[in-house]
Amino acid sequence: MDIGQVAPDFTLPTNGGGEITLSELNGNMVVLYFYPKDMTPGCTTEAIDFSAHKKDFDSYGAEIIGVSKDKPARHDKFIEKHNLSITLASDEGGEMMESYGVWVLKKLYGREYMGIQRATFLIGKDGKILNIWPKVRVKGHVDAVLDAVKTNAHQ
Repeated sequence: MDIGQVAPDFTLPTNGGGEITLSELNGNMVVLYFYPKDMTPGCTTEAIDFSAHKKDFDSYGAEIIGVSKDKPARHDKFIEKHNLSITLASDEGGEMMESYGVWVLKKLYGREYMGIQRATFLIGKDGKILNIWPKVRVKGHVDAVLDAVKTNAHQ
């Protein structure tokens, strides 16, 4: 994926028994962030940070969607445990993640395996990708994304 490309459309199940379709959000900016797993330290921090700033994102017309392979029922537990206010979508099969290029070969202690690369995409009101943050480091990330949303809000 590259900046300026149309973001691949998707329909995924969400927490609370819902469903979300990217193309139905046209007219809004979308912060689409990918994370490895509910209830893990970095993923929890990132979800709490996005939730803490949700009103700021809302004020600029930006929807926040977190995506992992966790089942929607696990998202519900994650949201309840940490009082999260964002939408979490489930891509159990990984097809949507592959379309965004975030299902990648990872290495840990000399072992190779396929996994989710923590990444964030800012999608414009027209459905085109405005910013990409590959290989995200959680600390300070939400502030950087919010700054990009503010910059693009009036374009």
